[in-house]
Amino acid sequence: MRLLAISLLVPFACAQAIPDLETLIKEVQANQHKMDDIRENYTFHRLITTDELDEKGAIVKTTSTEREVFFVNGRQIGRLVKKNGVELKGSEGKSEQARVTNMVKMAMKSDPKVRRGRGNISLISEILPMVKIANPRRITFHRRSTLAFDFTGDPNAKGKSTNENAAKKMAGTIWFDEADRQVARIEIHFYDNFRIGGGLLASVQKGTTFEVEQSPISDGLWMQTSREQHITARIVVKSFRENEHVKNFDFKKFNVDALEHTSPPPK
Repeated sequence: MRLLAISLLVPFACAQAIPDLETLIKEVQANQHKMDDIRENYTFHRLITTDELDEKGAIVKTTSTEREVFFVNGRQIGRLVKKNGVELKGSEGKSEQARVTNMVKMAMKSDPKVRRGRGNISLISEILPMVKIANPRRITFHRRSTLAFDFTGDPNAKGKSTNENAAKKMAGTIWFDEADRQVARIEIHFYDNFRIGGGLLASVQKGTTFEVEQSPISDGLWMQTSREQHITARIVVKSFRENEHVKNFDFKKFNVDALEHTSPPPK
């Protein structure tokens, strides 16, 4: 009987406790600083497809842009290579190259520490005090052990920034890769309208959604691979509805030191 009791208790004793979200965020932030340096050695392509919608949600227009993205001193730089599937050529291509060259010059003169800590984890840290956490759990996501947390905005929280006040109107789920301590996925939706400037300047409508996914690339580096967002909003007197689909792909390694002064990395 004693052996049976012990055998039943062993799985519970061996199960690793789920860390609290605040502790996990600090671990992810510390890890992210290391990733910032590794990220400088990579370039990738970003395809953004935007669907403009009418009042009934039907697509009225679709546009797309493709950029080659790289980082210099922590600053993200994107060189436009295609618009609506057509490669930039002639004067348009030269103008874009000149713009990118100027951005690289400015980035090389900037302090990389100023850009550190920005991105998904920074946003999560900002909204964390504004939400209530529920249902912490361990799941398998993309065949990896993952820690998931649901959250709902706390209407009684006192926000100071726009992001903090917006968080009070949000709900969603955050997934963290357990082994690498990286954000694997974020889902956010507005369960109530969010007004900026009392609604006179702008407002984000209930039902607006954001989904971001990150994946391991190499060298322990995780990068955003996709983003989906549905936005219904109004800026001053103009309303707009759109779906935006973002795909990052063709990740390649290059040596930042090999950049010829101000030229972007080769394709």
